Amino acid sequence: MPKAIPIAIVVAETFTGSTGDAIPAVSSASSARVSRRHFLQGSVVLTGLLVAGTPIALLAPSRAWAVELSHIDQNQADAIMVLARTLYPHKTLPDAVYALAVKDVDAKATDPKTIDVIKTGAAKLNDAASGKWNDTASLSDAQRTAIVEANQTDPFVLLVRGQCVTSLYNNEMAFAHFGYEGEAFSKGGYVYRGFNDLTWLPNPPADASPPVA
Repeated sequence: MPKAIPIAIVVAETFTGSTGDAIPAVSSASSARVSRRHFLQGSVVLTGLLVAGTPIALLAPSRAWAVELSHIDQNQADAIMVLARTLYPHKTLPDAVYALAVKDVDAKATDPKTIDVIKTGAAKLNDAASGKWNDTASLSDAQRTAIVEANQTDPFVLLVRGQCVTSLYNNEMAFAHFGYEGEAFSKGGYVYRGFNDLTWLPNPPADASPPVA
């Protein structure tokens, strides 16, 4: 089963973002109301805004989003976010979706061994980037890719790469972004629901598809 969008409005509350602006807060914890005091007790919070008018913005309860993390620090969270974008680059996929991967990696960091893998791996990428791995404006995509390729067998890179396979693509936000309408069996199948939606290939000859009985 795909994961539901793990962002819910923190009702009638705001917090101050990195720019100093008051941002309506949303949390991945649950759909229940969360107090501002409880929300700000999280050790690390990733935040952002969805682009207005996009499929994800229309689907989400609020354009503002935030994800609370419990086990990793801010530098490690940012390193995972950048690594996820380098491994699975989708220029128009919002950070809110990549934050799901960060959240899931954070959830695995409950034992000293995993925490050490994350700490050591994030530091290693940062050293390879001359201290600028988390600075998205300092390195080109090609430079980041080269760093990752040089460290592709590192346990940290493998951990994030493996987690991204499900975290990035098996959720309703990704479905909305990429145009996947979900399973069709419960709605009568694909014959009358998406079967003929293909537009990037020429139509096959009539004799290639027999008529529907």
